[in-house]
Amino acid sequence: MLNKYPLWKNVLLIVLLVLGFIYAAPNLFPEQPAVQISPSTAIMHVNLEALQSNVNKLMKGAQIFPTHEELNQQTLILRFNNTDTQLKAKDILSSSLGDDYTVAVNLLSSAPRWMRTIGASPMKLGLDLRGGVYFALEVDINNLIAQRMQGLAKNISENLQQARIRYLDLTPKEKQLSIFFRDTSSLMQAKSLLQQQFPAFEFSQAIDNPKQLRVVWLEQGLNNLRQLTIDQTINTLRNRINELGVAEPIVQQQGNNRILVDLPGVQDIARAQQILGGTATIEFRLVDTLHDPHLAQVNNISPAGSQLYQYENQPVLLNKQVILTGNSITDASTSFDESGRSAVSISLGGGGESYFHQVTGENVGKPLAIVYVETKSSIKVVNGKMIHIPRKVERIISIARIQTALPPNFQVTGLTNPQEALNLSLLLRAGALPAPIYVVEQRTIGPQLGAENIHKGVISIVVGFILAVVFMAAYYGVFGVIADIALAVNLILLVALLSLLGMTLTLPGMAGIVLTVGMAVDANVLIFERIREELRSGVSPQSSIHAGYDRALITIVDANVTTLIVALILFGVGTGSIKGFAVTLTIGLLTSMLTGIMITRALINACCGGRPLKRLPIGI
Repeated sequence: MLNKYPLWKNVLLIVLLVLGFIYAAPNLFPEQPAVQISPSTAIMHVNLEALQSNVNKLMKGAQIFPTHEELNQQTLILRFNNTDTQLKAKDILSSSLGDDYTVAVNLLSSAPRWMRTIGASPMKLGLDLRGGVYFALEVDINNLIAQRMQGLAKNISENLQQARIRYLDLTPKEKQLSIFFRDTSSLMQAKSLLQQQFPAFEFSQAIDNPKQLRVVWLEQGLNNLRQLTIDQTINTLRNRINELGVAEPIVQQQGNNRILVDLPGVQDIARAQQILGGTATIEFRLVDTLHDPHLAQVNNISPAGSQLYQYENQPVLLNKQVILTGNSITDASTSFDESGRSAVSISLGGGGESYFHQVTGENVGKPLAIVYVETKSSIKVVNGKMIHIPRKVERIISIARIQTALPPNFQVTGLTNPQEALNLSLLLRAGALPAPIYVVEQRTIGPQLGAENIHKGVISIVVGFILAVVFMAAYYGVFGVIADIALAVNLILLVALLSLLGMTLTLPGMAGIVLTVGMAVDANVLIFERIREELRSGVSPQSSIHAGYDRALITIVDANVTTLIVALILFGVGTGSIKGFAVTLTIGLLTSMLTGIMITRALINACCGGRPLKRLPIGI
């Protein structure tokens, strides 16, 4: 018998190899220092050509010449030869462009454009390999629950007053609320009304006091609140990290109430902590249509009770009275209005909904503005001490006309396109921290230590690879060389998949690669030893090859599936570096099975499978 793969299988393997080489290749190109310029808010639209022209003038005036410029969606990217020029350009652009733009430094791949076009990019380096700041933040969910219970108490009180149901006392406490009535008849009326208005809560009559109505948060609703709070906090943190000029931050959830933040390249812990813990909110205000905003701008005097803003390069007067704040927003998502145009659906639940409903009902047809308000701080040195000086930044992000009295769930219309609606919903969800956050752990990793970790990791991979190659070639001869080729292909495919999936490579991830190198030859050792046993039994060389692969397959699959289960468990219960190790190990197992079984079989078929043989070059 002869050992041959069908044509389609050989073609499939060749295609996989070519794709593997292409998607692993960007890691061979060095990174270039770059400066990225983007709008400071997601819904701010800019003329990129005008921005590029302005930036070029600034760079030319400072005698700084980028090696390359490119436009990517809403971002202008400048590449430089060295980090000194990069940092000098960042300082000039940050001071000249002001708060309207975020100027971030980054290291970008110098791979050809055609590679980036097809999504081929190098692996991202984790904090332990690039250096930077690590934070473990704890979200105070209990504080948020207490705030929501206070808001619930206010809403229940308003609903009972409107329904003319009298009560004696209303007391919020932790996760429950107690309402006391004069008689059970009033209690039953209130229970029937409130169950319809607040389905996320359980209303029950107290056993020890028939005139007491207990309001308890349903467990499902409480879990949803926890997860929504974590998601909102992560969105807010990602938005704020842009202020630090970090282009590739890692923000991920750990457990029920913790968030891990990796800021590669950042060394200033105080500055990072200041940005992450800052405050921001959303305010809803009515537009002042009784006065001329242009006149107020010319005279630099706003009418009493109004405040002058800029929106889309035009002056706008808003009433100073805030009718709703972002603390009342529990959710925001993109949707469509009755005519099919883009809109944003808002859900309220933090208190003040009744007043908002009343004011909007009295002002149907009038414009309503949403103002993004953030408190930032700058550092000033006074008498040798650094003092944080807070400043309030306000920006109109949307103006829409009120169509009807707005209930707790309503739409914001007047948006120009789906992208603007998506960006606005993101700002509404992530504009303010929904709950206080506290730093429970922080550490800094210097860039020199990161470079040292990379060097040690690469050395360990190379040494492990060389030892495996030498052993296999010495012990199994030509078959060992074929296994070595498959091992090299395995590394290439592993790197390609990690790059394609956008995984972040950490030091434990490199340990996973080293382990993969050692485990990758296990399959070939089993196969080759099985082939030797068949040859000793007097089986022909071609039949021995077939039997070796066929009979060793079950053992190989069993061993790898067992390891794969452990890797998946590590990924499921682990966090951070443990997950990085688990991901690398999982991908390495899959590529090892492909190369150890199919690639080596294809190479052996090409070398020995197409002709009769008296003996096999399978070493000593």
